[in-house]
Amino acid sequence: MRDYDEVTAFLGKWGPFQRLIFFLLSASIIPNGFNGMSVVFLAGTPEHHCRVPDTANLSSAWRNHSVPVRLQDGREVLQSCRRYRLATIVNFSALGLEPGRDVDLEQLEQEGCLDGWEFSQDIYLSTIVTEWSLVCEEDWKTPLTTSLFFVGVLLGSFVSGQLSDRFGRKSILFATMAVQTGFSFLQIFSVNWEMFTVLFVIVGMGQISNYVVAFILGTEILGKSVRIIFSTLGVCTFFAVGYMLLPLFAYFIRDWRMLLLALTVPGVLCVPLWWFIPESPRWLISQRRFEEAEDIIQKAAKINNITAPMVVFDPVEQQEQLPLKQQKVFILDLFRTRNIATITVMSLLLWMLTSVGYFALSLNTPNLHGDPYLNCFFSALIEVPAYIAAWLLLRTLPRRYVIAGVLFFGGSVLLLIQLVPADYNFLSIGLAMLGKFGITSAFAMLYVFTAELYPTLVRNMAVGVTSMASRVGSIIAPYFVYLGAYNRVLPYILMGSLTVLIGIITLFFPESFGRTLPETLEQMQKVKGYKKLLAISGKKTNNSVRKPAKVMNKQFIEKNTSGPNMYMKRKYLSTLIKKSCLMQYHFLAYEIV
Repeated sequence: MRDYDEVTAFLGKWGPFQRLIFFLLSASIIPNGFNGMSVVFLAGTPEHHCRVPDTANLSSAWRNHSVPVRLQDGREVLQSCRRYRLATIVNFSALGLEPGRDVDLEQLEQEGCLDGWEFSQDIYLSTIVTEWSLVCEEDWKTPLTTSLFFVGVLLGSFVSGQLSDRFGRKSILFATMAVQTGFSFLQIFSVNWEMFTVLFVIVGMGQISNYVVAFILGTEILGKSVRIIFSTLGVCTFFAVGYMLLPLFAYFIRDWRMLLLALTVPGVLCVPLWWFIPESPRWLISQRRFEEAEDIIQKAAKINNITAPMVVFDPVEQQEQLPLKQQKVFILDLFRTRNIATITVMSLLLWMLTSVGYFALSLNTPNLHGDPYLNCFFSALIEVPAYIAAWLLLRTLPRRYVIAGVLFFGGSVLLLIQLVPADYNFLSIGLAMLGKFGITSAFAMLYVFTAELYPTLVRNMAVGVTSMASRVGSIIAPYFVYLGAYNRVLPYILMGSLTVLIGIITLFFPESFGRTLPETLEQMQKVKGYKKLLAISGKKTNNSVRKPAKVMNKQFIEKNTSGPNMYMKRKYLSTLIKKSCLMQYHFLAYEIV
């Protein structure tokens, strides 16, 4: 009985059909780079201060000194949320008093920005922040906007797999493209922050669903040798290409509504791909639609200029391949024993904290010194060598040491930023980019590492649950950026510390490199240092008790139960041994776990 890869081996590994699918599906990922990071410019916060109305009867001197100043990075800037009490300085101006000479400004009473704000247009002509004044008492709405987008991503990642399993990969791929593009277009007409944010949640759902379904479709159509390259270099690199194009669009289009319009156009250009990207033959076979799967493979053979067999998929043979009944698994199976639960908890932390570092560094690029457009481009560009490095390292080196190493590297350089003098801004930017390189490399390795740790029975569930933990990290990440408004280096200290911490935890994972993939939960490896942990807790015993315990009990029963009433004697002794085993629970814990 042959599997799908064996049946379709005649197509070859890298023919015109495979190249077409590889590049078209990868190209469909580019708009995800736009929408995934567009909030960096759509919700950019320019420098601002309280507006003083033109109708206020103030002299030019008092108008120039109507807002208090503060020190920021060694220079004086205007306060963002306070001004001197307008009625007071109008009186001083009418009396002919001069600020600083006749009046001590530090003693003047202050008030909030009762007449709104003046926003600098040096970087942005308009953003949602300037349009709806999301500053000062309303500044909490800016990180919440980003977090709610990632809430949509979380919801989309939860439902996209189920929808594609039920309705097909191709249909859901283009449906989610339409959702992403259509609701992005509707955002242009938002009349308030609430409308914009609700639509942004839906865009997030479409964005991740498009990404996930394209990933699944590519891995199911392409062969084994191309599949790994597609899932790493193809999908990830084209996402980075879209991310790199974002600052280019934003540089020439400084109005947020026009920028959003420009970012929806590539989604419309993806419509013709419907006639070139086929449905997954694997999914069609799983739905017993053999004729449609046969037709796709015949067309692929024609594109590759290969003569296909008269019948590619024998319905009888394929029916035998389909499982009659699959064993049911539940999320609690990931916590069935102490060892599995430990691996699962560490995996959840690894995914979540790595995601916090990645998205916080990506969203923080406008707050770096220098040109925000150039900083955003460098932040996207550094991802390309990071993905290539991840692919090369995974091919030759042990997983846990590689992931721990790049996390140590990324976290350490982020911690060094606090030591850089304020005048050496270029050095701070360079360290931030190196930190992004390390964390991005680790992020790219997590899918492979997690899939290798868990057995086939729960592998998809494990990757799905840990991936959802990464979405939780992305929801938290905007608030790390928010802390930068209070202290420039505080986000880097937190991100660096958490990244180094999770790098240390990674060393306790079992190694999966070069090992056979586990098929059952019992075949999962032990956490490193697990035996020592049990010994310290008093739950490990010597080999003479632990290892042959069951054999010794069986021999003891057989030796002492010969002769008359053999059955009753064996039953009685078995009961005694079970009771004694309850007293020796701690000594048997090693086997149970």
